[in-house]
Amino acid sequence: MSFSEINIDVFRAINDLGAPNSAFNPVVIFFAEYMLYFLFLVLVFHWFTRRTKNRMMVIQAVIATVVAEVLGKIAGHFYSHNQPFAVLPHVNKLIDHAIDNSFPSDHSIVFFSICVSVWLVRKKEWWLWLILAPCVAISRVWVGVHYPVDVLTGALLGIISALFVYWLVPKLAFIKQLLNMYEKVENRILPSKNKTENF
Repeated sequence: MSFSEINIDVFRAINDLGAPNSAFNPVVIFFAEYMLYFLFLVLVFHWFTRRTKNRMMVIQAVIATVVAEVLGKIAGHFYSHNQPFAVLPHVNKLIDHAIDNSFPSDHSIVFFSICVSVWLVRKKEWWLWLILAPCVAISRVWVGVHYPVDVLTGALLGIISALFVYWLVPKLAFIKQLLNMYEKVENRILPSKNKTENF
């Protein structure tokens, strides 16, 4: 059996779950389409706790996402295919999506880049997101817009980028200098005496 056949078979096994388990479809659709917005809100929340540790974490997450997206675009030039619903018959397509190159999955790239970046800094609170990130990746297959290889590649790029940035950014003095400059300006505009240590 070829890799392509395995990829399609695994896609079918996950995507076909939508018909007999339709009660779960609203939850899966939420994960596939809207969980990303919640993730961004969490980053914004951590930024405005005004803790330097949290802000460095957010910076690392954003940089990791950018790095992973660039790697994803490069990978997409070497290997590409349209979404399953545009190619295969009888796909359970549960959300609207434009037809373009679905390799690799941007959702997987973003979720794994951010979730791993945050987990590396805040392991006690964020272990749950290491479960949610794969759930989002699987949901993209369930709703019919990605193959397993799309989400697995996106996850791999996100993890590698998060680990690399976590190692690199603390070594870059100019990042800390820029953050210090920002915080000085912020404190002049919005003075804050009470910073929440627990966040």
